[in-house]
Amino acid sequence: MQKKKFTKHLLEWFAESHRPLPWKDTKDAYLIWLSEIILQQTRVEQGLPYFERFRERYPSVHDLADAPEDEVMRMWEGLGYYSRARNLHFTAKHIAYDLDGKFPDTHAGIRALKGVGDYTAAAIASFAYDLPHAVVDGNVYRVLSRYFGEETPIDTTQGKKLFAALADELLDKKNPATYNQAIMDFGATHCMPKKPLCASCLMKNNCVAFAENTVHLLPIKSKKMKKITRYFHYLVLNEGGKVWLRKRGPGDIWQNLYDFPIIEKEKTLTLSELEKTNEWLTFFPKKKYHTKKISRPFSQTLTHRKIIAVFVEIDLDEDFDGEKYGFVQVARADFDRYAFPRILNDYLKDDVLELF
Repeated sequence: MQKKKFTKHLLEWFAESHRPLPWKDTKDAYLIWLSEIILQQTRVEQGLPYFERFRERYPSVHDLADAPEDEVMRMWEGLGYYSRARNLHFTAKHIAYDLDGKFPDTHAGIRALKGVGDYTAAAIASFAYDLPHAVVDGNVYRVLSRYFGEETPIDTTQGKKLFAALADELLDKKNPATYNQAIMDFGATHCMPKKPLCASCLMKNNCVAFAENTVHLLPIKSKKMKKITRYFHYLVLNEGGKVWLRKRGPGDIWQNLYDFPIIEKEKTLTLSELEKTNEWLTFFPKKKYHTKKISRPFSQTLTHRKIIAVFVEIDLDEDFDGEKYGFVQVARADFDRYAFPRILNDYLKDDVLELF
């Protein structure tokens, strides 16, 4: 009975309170997929303008597939988790060239696409093709754990299986797209992580967490992520109006984005300490430079790590052979053609520099 009431009340709430969003008004699997990839680990408010820009610039999967990678990365700049952009571009090429532009129309086919996990596959399958697959994301975990008072940790194998089975049981099989959108919207706008709207909730009379005053405790996670702090010293190597950049490779954060030559250490160094490092002496075996300024520390927090960076502005007194390190020389006026990590954009927008 409680489960039937849940689905009934959820759909009643959705009929009155759903959010009008552009990807809800289409059955175009390409646009739905595009929206879901953009919204992975991203709030709707942040992702919406990106979706609009991508849709305008790449109205079809062929348009996205034919776009240069650097352009796609530049379009993605600011969203973070850049592997999503690389997977997006890779998958667009696969669909356009290998599948003749036809988006997969089965759950298994969608799930096999690069960058598509269980949640995203269920969302696309239900929204584009009305296939009966229940979505399970952070919003769903939160809503179900609170409503049913379920204390099994959501980051365990047991918890993932339990919530997946519960979500599937609750799914309105005749109208999976509406149900999935309803539970996602309910979690995002009503049963929120902080300050949920319990007082006005039509489901509160059957909500275990509300009755037991445990809303603030659910859902439960068994593990807490440990963050690592990394310390970057960026060398801004100026020759006239041009600066040396490098394209970041695989195996680390910000793959395929551009930044400056970098010296990474276990703490932030002073200039005199930095000039004694092996990396500095490799770049400048003889003193052929003039150090102008050093920035204040900038920081950026990622999922598993925190980045602390300082930027050393250096005027080169003679030609610097950056090409042997794989660097490229770019005019500052052309920076807007390159995708940078957010921390570099923060620096470039900041006018406050300090002498060391």
